[in-house]
Amino acid sequence: MASARVIAGVQADDLPALHSFVNGLCQDLDAVLAGLSLRYSSGAVEGHNNKIKILRRQMFCRANFDLLRKRVLRTAGGRS
Repeated sequence: MASARVIAGVQADDLPALHSFVNGLCQDLDAVLAGLSLRYSSGAVEGHNNKIKILRRQMFCRANFDLLRKRVLRTAGGRS
């Protein structure tokens, strides 16, 4: 398997940051393979989360939760 050779090559190098990254990938290898091989995507949900985070950052220390809620609901309705 080509991925095993790549992992072995990274672990043989003297790059601690890549060692940590590869170790994390190996711990969640089933999830990584499923994410790369299945046709399902959570892209739409991530897009909505991103919009809400942007709104929250724009309104930081400017308004209360009620106004933030109204803006989130208005944005989710398709209007910007």
